[in-house]
Amino acid sequence: MQSRVEALPMAGAWKVTTPEFTDDRGSLRELFHSGQLGAVAGVGWVVRQVNCVTSRRDVLRGIRVSTAVGPAKYVTCLHGAVLDVVVDVRVGSPTYGHWHAEHLTADNRTALYLAPGLGHAYLALSESATVLYLLSQLHRDEHERTVQALDPDLAIAWPHEAAPLLSAKDAAAPTVSEARERGLLPTYASCPPTAGSAPQAG
Repeated sequence: MQSRVEALPMAGAWKVTTPEFTDDRGSLRELFHSGQLGAVAGVGWVVRQVNCVTSRRDVLRGIRVSTAVGPAKYVTCLHGAVLDVVVDVRVGSPTYGHWHAEHLTADNRTALYLAPGLGHAYLALSESATVLYLLSQLHRDEHERTVQALDPDLAIAWPHEAAPLLSAKDAAAPTVSEARERGLLPTYASCPPTAGSAPQAG
């Protein structure tokens, strides 16, 4: 059985449904297959860093944006449930300012691939949620931008009942228009949808 790889509405973003094998002993889930993703999405992947993040209910993380030299991301949920949102903040993109949401849960075996330049955020929907990130480059603060997840111009439909819990960094992040005015956002030309596999110096 192979992963199902589907293009999302913005170039460089893909939804991956991974296979699971079960028998009377338990189960095995194939979290990531670089060949299958590459065959459909045209990306060559080397995983250089793996992060695992646990959040409690109503924690909102992001929007985090890799610059053109930052990592591509592959994101899945190992425990609980999150609403994961991809935001196109690449200046000059045909879908600039658009967003797409997917529920990632431990049961639906869904993952998202995001090329550099695309914004990423998620809201924890369960009492506890654990999200796994695979990165094509080592994380460096200077290769990341943060944009306001509650930007009224983006109008992301976060389904929170209580006020979302944000870090100080995320709460103070500029809106998309402010980030663009400051020259913080990547351009579509500098972030091709098949980026993410080039080696990083250092």
